[in-house]
Parts: sequence; structure tokens; C-alpha cells
Amino acid sequence: MSTRYGYIRVSSSDQNEDRQVRALAAQDIDSAHIYMDKLSGKDFRRPQYQNLLRCLLPGDQLYIVSLDRLGRNYEEVLKHWRLLTKIKKVDIVVLDMPLLNTRQHKDLLGSFIVDIVLQILSFVAQNERENIRKRQADGIAAAKLRGVRFGQPPRPLPENFEEVYSCWQAGQISTAEAARRTSMPRSTFRYKAKVFSVQQEKKLL
Repeated sequence: MSTRYGYIRVSSSDQNEDRQVRALAAQDIDSAHIYMDKLSGKDFRRPQYQNLLRCLLPGDQLYIVSLDRLGRNYEEVLKHWRLLTKIKKVDIVVLDMPLLNTRQHKDLLGSFIVDIVLQILSFVAQNERENIRKRQADGIAAAKLRGVRFGQPPRPLPENFEEVYSCWQAGQISTAEAARRTSMPRSTFRYKAKVFSVQQEKKLL
């Protein structure tokens, strides 16, 4: 006798999974057979999904609310769809896309239609993900051009930095000694000294 399973994925712990839970409950899926990950869909290294794979047997049915809940990486979605349907011999039901219901499309034409729809939707999902990443990168680049600084503000220089820098610049003390006097690693002192030198040159212009 086949078993119905459900899979839920949200991208982070603060996202709400209630809509997916209600949709799967409406399919009479036992809550013990519903697996949920709160992780990105960029790959399939998700603990609950991997646990689900180990439980699935030939003839079982896997329900997901939408294809992007399975994953967002185009090649990986296709790979795992084939793993589930061809190797594990599990039926998949995508609730918001009736065409992606392998229980109803057992003939050659039905499988062909499912493959086409799957590839199109997987491509659209990944393309949107890449567009979002590009828009974020473009936004960050534009903000940097406007002078917006990202990350933590730099720590202020020690009060004795300029004095120590002058001695170091004049060759009176070594880098190790300058770093010790300013309580910095040597690499940090050299970097701060380089930045300080540029700032001093700008003041003279």
C-alpha cells in the first residue's frame, strides 16, 4: 500500500510555513509524513529532504505545494525529479500546477508534457533567482558609488597612531615595534599606515 508524504520548504527560520502546512493537510497527509526544511533552495543538501528520500518506497506519493518548494536550482530540480520518479519510482503531485501530477500522466505523451512543463518552470525559477542576485549586486554597486559604506564602521585609530606612524615612516622603529605600540597585528598596522598615508596626501592637495 502506497504512503502519502509531504515536503515543505521555507528559505529561513523567520518565514511562515502555515500556507504549505494547510495545503498538505487538505490532502489527508499524516503530519508524521510531512518533512520540512528551513533552508535555501539553491541545492538539495537539506537534512529533512534527505530523511524523506530514505523513507520513500516505490509507489509512494510525494506532495509539494509548488515546484520552487522542491528547489530553485534548475539543474538540481531536474536531477531530483528524475531520481524520485525514475529511480525511486515515486509519484509527485505539485498542488498549484495540475500538469505536474505524475499519477495522471502515465503514458508517453503525458510524460513528455510533464518534462516540458517541468523544464520551463525550473528554468523560470532559477532565472528569477539569478535576476534577484543581479539586482542585489547592482544595488550594492550603485550604493557604493553614492558613498554608502557596508559592513561595520572601521575602528578608530589609537591616539598614539600618528606619532608611532611618524617614527616608523622615518625608519626609527621597526614594523614589529610600531605594531606593538599601537596594539595591532603587523599586517593591520601596515594596512592602516597605507590608508593613513593616502589620507595625509589628500589633505595636502
